[in-house]
Amino acid sequence: MADKTQAAVPAAGAGGEAVGRPAAEDKKPRSVRVVLLALMIAMLLAMLDNMIVGTAMPTIVGELGGLEHLSWVVTAYTLATAASTPIWGKLGDMYGRKGAFMTSIVIFLIGSALSGMAQDMGQLIGFRAIQGLGAGGLMVGVMAIIGDLIPPRERGKYQGMMAGVMAFAMILGPLVGGTITDHWGWRWSFYINLPLGIVALLAVSAVLHLPKKRVDAKIDYLGAGLLALGISSIVLVTTWGGTEYAWGSARIMELIGIGVAALVGFVYWQTKAAAPVIPLHIFRSRNFTLMSLIGFITGFVMFGAVLFLPLYQQSVQGASATNSGLLLLPLLGAMLAVSMIAGRVTTNSGRYKIFPLVGSVLMIIGLFLLSQMDTETTRLTSGLYMAVLGAGMGCLMQITMLVAQNSVEMKDMGVASSSTTLFRTLGSSFGVAIMGALFNHRVQDVMTERAGALGSQLTEKSAQLDAASLAKLPAAAREAYQHAVSSGTHSAFLLGSVVAVAALIAAVFVKEVPLKGAGAPKPGEDETRDAVPLPLAEV
Repeated sequence: MADKTQAAVPAAGAGGEAVGRPAAEDKKPRSVRVVLLALMIAMLLAMLDNMIVGTAMPTIVGELGGLEHLSWVVTAYTLATAASTPIWGKLGDMYGRKGAFMTSIVIFLIGSALSGMAQDMGQLIGFRAIQGLGAGGLMVGVMAIIGDLIPPRERGKYQGMMAGVMAFAMILGPLVGGTITDHWGWRWSFYINLPLGIVALLAVSAVLHLPKKRVDAKIDYLGAGLLALGISSIVLVTTWGGTEYAWGSARIMELIGIGVAALVGFVYWQTKAAAPVIPLHIFRSRNFTLMSLIGFITGFVMFGAVLFLPLYQQSVQGASATNSGLLLLPLLGAMLAVSMIAGRVTTNSGRYKIFPLVGSVLMIIGLFLLSQMDTETTRLTSGLYMAVLGAGMGCLMQITMLVAQNSVEMKDMGVASSSTTLFRTLGSSFGVAIMGALFNHRVQDVMTERAGALGSQLTEKSAQLDAASLAKLPAAAREAYQHAVSSGTHSAFLLGSVVAVAALIAAVFVKEVPLKGAGAPKPGEDETRDAVPLPLAEV
């Protein structure tokens, strides 16, 4: 087995430098670094887009009109991304990772260019959907290609770098969006993707050389359609429930019915399809199933925190909304640092179970501490609480992807990456919806208790007041709103801490199998496998 593994590694590049060997044996060739840089740029495109566009939305509405359709600018992108994510993973497994990834970049850039040229809100929504289709393949492609190129023992530190890109995007996204909109105009919030995307596209095209694949089986169109319908219904329920429509309304019930029926039909069809979109056998791996659950909960917690923490800091602590991304610096900074450390430790030791365990505990503690914040909590105290939560998520963010990838065979690398990404995306949708519903309900109750009819009227349409509206309120109403937001965040984060207990329970049952380097023999256990770096061309 060892001889076979070594034979799969090319001996040397044109200049005599070993190409594709793990870092433990030789320094990474320049071509690998170029590919990793291109992958980071592609991931940055996917992460930055919504945050930049969100900052530009008031200006966009001012020029294009269509305020009543504003939410669809984000929803269309989110729907297309979520629905296409598993399909991109399967396409990469069937027809080759490089071609699928480059196609997703091209579609994303076409959607970006068209969005920048939109003349009305309807066009912008449609073009954002095209952009979202491409974005669905960016994240999956990045993770799957890393899984192809980097052996398991080395992969942790590189996926830690990807967590750094995520934190970087969340911190700088709103600031970059505001700067671009103020100085260049809102259309450049889309056009800025073009030069970055072209650089990534050229680098991948010139340097990344993966073996071409061709599977005789046809694409499972019925399975893809059922999955897209089911995911779209779920995302719409979590997006519209409690805002556009009441949770018990006929529209929400219809969407729930459609979503459940589509997903049940999808699962049944996957047992019959020749080339299923998501092969159900990957869920026979205990580690893969547990990591999917932990990823779902991490998404649930993370995006809920990113939504409510700036709101609390602006409404209760009086922080400025101008640099809203900087308000999350303790959370994202701790997440970045711990993620990098976890990746390095995993690379050096080959072990990983400690991180899901410690991460889940820290996540529970951090959420509980955040639930104790009130109107008297200082920024320093809340920053320390955020750092605890960020450290917990840093232990979980990339380790879940690493373990999930190593729980399946190489031929299922794409669907494993896309499924893990999809569960995290769905978790974020559920987190924002459920924590948001609890937050809104609590804010309205407290406003009614403290400010009577005026308080109820102020939060009738939205429990989130912007800084300008808050400043115009009478002192008594403003104080009541601060108490209401404090109470709402208490309920939301307390719920998050309870949900996070499920991640800890799942982490306890993770099977620890040390990760091996590229040259080591494969163990007999089915929970892991050794990935061999694939050949790259010299630059």
